[in-house]
Amino acid sequence: MMAPRQRLIVGISGASGAIYGIRALELARAAGVETHLVVSQAALLTLHQELGLQKPDLAGLADVLHPAQDVGAAIASGSFRTAGMLIAPCSVRTMSEIATGVTASLMSRAADVVLKERRRLVLMLRETPLHLGHLRSMTALTEAGAVIMPPVPAFYAKPASIDEMVSHSCARALDLFGLETGALRRWTGLKDALAEPAP
Repeated sequence: MMAPRQRLIVGISGASGAIYGIRALELARAAGVETHLVVSQAALLTLHQELGLQKPDLAGLADVLHPAQDVGAAIASGSFRTAGMLIAPCSVRTMSEIATGVTASLMSRAADVVLKERRRLVLMLRETPLHLGHLRSMTALTEAGAVIMPPVPAFYAKPASIDEMVSHSCARALDLFGLETGALRRWTGLKDALAEPAP
């Protein structure tokens, strides 16, 4: 009997950086993961502005595309087993809803379910600078078990393009779910960086 495919919920909220959600879906699909996508109304505007994508373009990116207001969707229940949820990018509004338990949409409800079931929730927060309210929300979420992971470029990997930076950040996020994408250039230690400089 074959083991069931891993399931991952992916949320795309309205923060800048819609490419992170798209790339995460592409990497997860290549890794053989079953993806369940929920996209906020604000994210649809960002997807169009930044990438020229419309809602119909998203259907082929995930195994299931859930309407943002469908709080009766499978991913709104803890009995629907998943590896967890990645929100990429994650807006401050979405983060704040999750932190306060105000599940006003399917995205925040699904994230709330992931937390209550003690599954992995990763938020690729896209906001800067941060005020005290943001930091307190991040603290509350971390205490509840979430992982706050802003998409910070890893320059040690010597990326040759923005595309490589995006792929690396998304691969690192998926790594937190134990998903091997093959897109991550892993650190193997310093090579000659510590060698004595030439006279």
